[in-house]
Amino acid sequence: MRGKQAKSRHVDPDHKFKSAVVGQFINYIMLDGKKSVAEKIVYDAITKLSEKAKMGEMESFNKALDNIKPKIELRSRRVGGANYQVPVPVTESRQAALAMRWIIKAAKEGRGSSDFSESLAMQLWNSFNKEGSAYKKRDEVHKMAEANRAFSHLNW
Repeated sequence: MRGKQAKSRHVDPDHKFKSAVVGQFINYIMLDGKKSVAEKIVYDAITKLSEKAKMGEMESFNKALDNIKPKIELRSRRVGGANYQVPVPVTESRQAALAMRWIIKAAKEGRGSSDFSESLAMQLWNSFNKEGSAYKKRDEVHKMAEANRAFSHLNW
């Protein structure tokens, strides 16, 4: 059991869009402290997405992210010696974190090309159109939560 609530850390906004969400996305992409490489990958992917979507860069990125954000998830709850999967609403910050993780994981798994920004742009495009493995993961979570709706009274 956790003693105290973990303190939320401040994420610096990125340099190009001045957005904390994009800054967080860059931090998820970053490996070995190479932030400039991660920034280049993310900015290239967002630019490619906006060209395909024929919308603004931030507008298209936010729409792609919003399509993946889960509204509800399952948490294990032990009641009377039995474990139940209880559906609970997801906080806004966790929604964004899960969506980013799922998009990045899908981009890493589906690397047909050698360029990661190309793969990431393709996943963002799939998210924008409500398709692809990241959207499938979100849909799966929602279906499981719907199936276990009978246990929602065990919510704490």
